Amino acid sequence: MHFLDDSLLPENQEKLVIQVAPYGPQWLPGDSDDIPVSMDDQVQKAVDCYNAGATVLHVHVREADGKGSKRLSMFNEMLARLREAVPRMVLQVGGSISFAPEGDTQAAKWLNDDTRHMLAELDPRPDQVTVAINTSQMNVMELMTEADVAGTSLTNPMLQAAYRDMIVPSNPSWHVEHIRRLVANGIQPHFMLGNLTQLETVERLIRKGAYTGPLILNYVAIGGGAAGLHPADMIEFARRTPDGAVLTVETLNRNVAPMCTMAIAMGLHVRVGIEDTLFGPDGERATSVQQVEQMVRIARELNREVASGDDAHRIYQIGSHWSSTDEALERLGMAPNRRPAQRGVPLRKAA
Repeated sequence: MHFLDDSLLPENQEKLVIQVAPYGPQWLPGDSDDIPVSMDDQVQKAVDCYNAGATVLHVHVREADGKGSKRLSMFNEMLARLREAVPRMVLQVGGSISFAPEGDTQAAKWLNDDTRHMLAELDPRPDQVTVAINTSQMNVMELMTEADVAGTSLTNPMLQAAYRDMIVPSNPSWHVEHIRRLVANGIQPHFMLGNLTQLETVERLIRKGAYTGPLILNYVAIGGGAAGLHPADMIEFARRTPDGAVLTVETLNRNVAPMCTMAIAMGLHVRVGIEDTLFGPDGERATSVQQVEQMVRIARELNREVASGDDAHRIYQIGSHWSSTDEALERLGMAPNRRPAQRGVPLRKAA
């Protein structure tokens, strides 16, 4: 992304889209009093977050016993109820689905390829499904401190070992096919990227015509195989992101508030919620709603407008898809592909 002389002035920045992940699939119900378990409470949590200022909802679902659901029928029920309760929110289903362990000692497991592809068959359709690119480590314990897990199920050494060794499987044959199925069913891929090599892979997919839609990204700074917490890395990722893309910063624990504050100042977007942290920057417990409210306050202090639900749909370009590789490259502000025998930097011809 280009940062011009006036890019940090709030009147020149896009309105702030606040993503919220309020369902915390890695936590068990006893870990926090902010974990909704019943379907009614899960839906109400979405309403509360929307009323606080969040316009994108990262969706996971719990069974009545509090365990993370692996049933598409539960997701379908949840999506149908959310469409009625928060019709203006962008509904984004977490692409792992079975991220949460089923019990205190069972290792976290990801669904196999065939059942993960079933995300494209959700009914009603979500607006988005998150997609990881390139198989990588996802050691969420690497940046966890004793204070982060104190009093929670993550003090269990067996759970810590499971999450420490967790892998995000996204080999090329899987993610190309998954993107194809999502797009065919009118669902927008939301790319969750933890480093520049993953961004480069997505850009190659666009250049080869494997994806020709809006480029909606999360910069995932959670360590353990994804990006870390150095602000320079976040800034470099933003600099390398195409001008026409939408970039949200996602991190974890008490780093959420400072990293998101930098993102707001830069004109990027933010993600909060108990899936990312149970705490505010002061080390005290903070609900998902309180975290959203904090982002709204910070945005107002910087005089940056907060997006409405309609704004979020426009900014994310929900429902858009382009007819060709050339059109996608142009709309994303990327240089055109090189023509045969063309030398030098490929430039777009003037109209």
